[in-house]
Amino acid sequence: MSLMSKLLTSALIATVALSANTEVNNKVLLNYIERNVVKNPQVEVKGIKILEKRELKDLPGWDIYLTSMHLVYHKKNIDAPEMIFVKDGLATSHLVNIKTGRDYRNEIKPTVPASMYNDAHLLFGNKDAKHKLLVFSDPECPFCRDVVPGIMKAAKENPQQIALYYYHLPLLRIHPVSGTLTRIMHVAQSEGKKDMVQKMYTLKINPRETDTKKIIAAVKKQTGYDITEDKIKSDEVTKALEADAKAAGRMMVTGTPTVYVDGKWDKMRNGYKKFIKN
Repeated sequence: MSLMSKLLTSALIATVALSANTEVNNKVLLNYIERNVVKNPQVEVKGIKILEKRELKDLPGWDIYLTSMHLVYHKKNIDAPEMIFVKDGLATSHLVNIKTGRDYRNEIKPTVPASMYNDAHLLFGNKDAKHKLLVFSDPECPFCRDVVPGIMKAAKENPQQIALYYYHLPLLRIHPVSGTLTRIMHVAQSEGKKDMVQKMYTLKINPRETDTKKIIAAVKKQTGYDITEDKIKSDEVTKALEADAKAAGRMMVTGTPTVYVDGKWDKMRNGYKKFIKN
């Protein structure tokens, strides 16, 4: 069970009534969260922040609030994302089309804040490029291997058109080797060896491998990049990857690769192609 599952109630939450004339603000949403979302008695809800208010043309009359809940769990501060749909005094965290099965919670993600386009995450392209792409990825994810190298290539070949910002999101339960690989990638990028990030997408290694020395050896053999175990396990690297994980939570990312084009979620992951030469 994930940490979020422990903190919250079941995935499907019944629609609850608000006063029809109630102004929806932080206080109202906080009350809704406390009563209907966070059911674990060990979790204390300290506050809620509205990150963004959205609308969908397929949901006339519904206001969609993208929020960040500030929680305390076992004395640990946690910022957890939550989406709330509100209409005519009703509120729900899930809204599903009965006929199609379409869950609108899966159709929306927050707009990328400007702070996420920073030099530390700029992988390829110029930071003043006309268009900004942002990617959450895991080099061992098969879907990432199909999509992300093409995005990297496009940014490298069109630096004035595309700036690519890269965030690590290793899926450790599926391929634990990614934990060490992403640490190596982070160090390589910080050293200016950005092509190493790209090379990791062709690395041949057992996705279940957890022996750090074996992983480092495989990377050296296949890419020529040599690094020490102490370097990848430094506090700086740990904090950087924790910050990437926190950014993924802030952006409500649930899988990889997740791609944003000019601040907006690109569900099909191919929006960048219109910016490159045929």
